[in-house]
Amino acid sequence: MVLFLSIIILLLLIVISFQYREKKEHNASIYYTSQKLQSIIAEQSGEKILNMTTNKELQLLFNEINRLLDHNQKIIATHRKIENSTKKMLANISHDIKTPLTVVLGYTEMLQLNTAISEQEQQRLLSGVHSKSLEVLQLIHQFFDLAKIEAGDSNYPITRINVNEICRKNILSFYDIVTTMGIDMQIDIPESTVFALGNEEALDRIMNNLLSNAITYGAEGKVIGLAIGYDDKTISIDIWDRGKGIDEHHRDHVFERMYTLEDSRNKSFQGSGLGLTITKRLVEVLGGSIHLSSIPYEKTVFSVSLKRITYME
Repeated sequence: MVLFLSIIILLLLIVISFQYREKKEHNASIYYTSQKLQSIIAEQSGEKILNMTTNKELQLLFNEINRLLDHNQKIIATHRKIENSTKKMLANISHDIKTPLTVVLGYTEMLQLNTAISEQEQQRLLSGVHSKSLEVLQLIHQFFDLAKIEAGDSNYPITRINVNEICRKNILSFYDIVTTMGIDMQIDIPESTVFALGNEEALDRIMNNLLSNAITYGAEGKVIGLAIGYDDKTISIDIWDRGKGIDEHHRDHVFERMYTLEDSRNKSFQGSGLGLTITKRLVEVLGGSIHLSSIPYEKTVFSVSLKRITYME
């Protein structure tokens, strides 16, 4: 009987000892985790929690904490990228607004100070004031348009749209400009009407931006084109030119805010750097995608893909 009780007491002591060590290990792991989290938060580092415990429940907890830390790092990185992009955008916008306003002030001072100026010269200066004022107004509109789109505050109801008709309308709106510049247009629009899931106003702006971009930067190639392709699920609209093109190391950046194409194509053209960003955001609002491919002086293509819907849908 004494032996039996001794064995029970020994087993209890072993269990108690094991539980004590396990509790001590748990407490140490929790203390380590607490201290490590405080350090990570204070230093905003990308460190992770070391999963050294043998307890399965604590292992699961540490795994989830590390997943949360990963998610937090991604949010911080995205925030910093947006913050830097916003600072750059504001700096560039300030510069882009200051430049035409300086010209406007110069013209108005000339009109005020030079009373003997001819009527013809007055008209020239007033025309310059008007032109530069429109530049400022356009830039401000682009800035607020992008802000509204990114905030989800724009109203573009999604319906069925006639892609053929919208493409023809936008091509015609540029016909006089293209003809005057001696640029050939190659248009490939299918005879059968294709419908996409989208918004006509948004697609008009997308087409206008891409065609303007092709004419501005690809005019030296003396040809721009528009082609519509489709399969059972997707409609693609390609707008292309044979101009200088876009270098490979610039292609991943052309849709970023305030990235100006004069850096990669033609320094004689100055842009706000918002046009292609707005275009990409609008395409995303329509549930589509936009891609760029470019072989300098052969073909530079902006391709917009939208979901196709049939007539009966």
